[in-house]
Amino acid sequence: MALLALLPAAGMAAPVSPAMVSPDFRLDGPLMQGGAVTGTAPAGTIALHLGEQAVPVDADGRFLIAFDRDAAPVARLFARLADGRAIERQLTIMPRDWRIERVNAPLRPTRSTEAFLALRKPELEAIAAARATATDAQGWRQRFIWPRTGRISGLFGSQRIYQGQPGAYHGGVDVTGGTGAPVVAPADGVVILAAVDKPFTLEGHLLMIDHGHGLNSAFLHLSRIDVKPGDHVSRGQRIGAVGATGRATGPHLHWGMKWHDARIDPLLIAGPMPQTE
Repeated sequence: MALLALLPAAGMAAPVSPAMVSPDFRLDGPLMQGGAVTGTAPAGTIALHLGEQAVPVDADGRFLIAFDRDAAPVARLFARLADGRAIERQLTIMPRDWRIERVNAPLRPTRSTEAFLALRKPELEAIAAARATATDAQGWRQRFIWPRTGRISGLFGSQRIYQGQPGAYHGGVDVTGGTGAPVVAPADGVVILAAVDKPFTLEGHLLMIDHGHGLNSAFLHLSRIDVKPGDHVSRGQRIGAVGATGRATGPHLHWGMKWHDARIDPLLIAGPMPQTE
């Protein structure tokens, strides 16, 4: 049951990542920055951690881990067993060749007015509360599909450097589309946030879906949202429509993904964009 495509973003050769088997762990997926991996824990595991992050383990031993865009080159996977044994594996995380644009101009300082901060504070609190919500979603076990088919206009992890000073990197994948074009759920999940009545200042009409085990998707700038918090959605179900709400220069879909606090690359989850007619 493959969750992951093994192709990295443009500009990097595909890693050789067959299933890695030891007497204790089985891992499937790319051990690389921005990637996610499914696995099977040793029999009798009662607690599993990736570094300091607790990792849920289902009754069949299956689990999910992922690595931030700026993940360190080494990660520690640690299992504690019911018989008192402890099993540790050191994982080597492959670096990515991010698309970097160097600009010969200073980074413009951002000016946050009191009015903006007053609007933004409850929005950020709502996003944080949504991500902290635990659901019974099992979409993390599925093969993900693209929520929108179209040209990829923005890559995850791309970044501008202004006279040596880095700006914020792009935290998702942008897909072109006209206002009103359908957006579907990439995998099963539970709606944890839907900014229907009032668009957020930056994200616009924001929709967030939990796929279980700490994995969630965020869809930004939507023109319409067709689901509400608490709804269970199925892979391929229409959930909204492309728009240009919030801080957007034109209609497109921004799809971001996180595993707990780690920002991950949707392209590694869904694989290459299907051909459009």
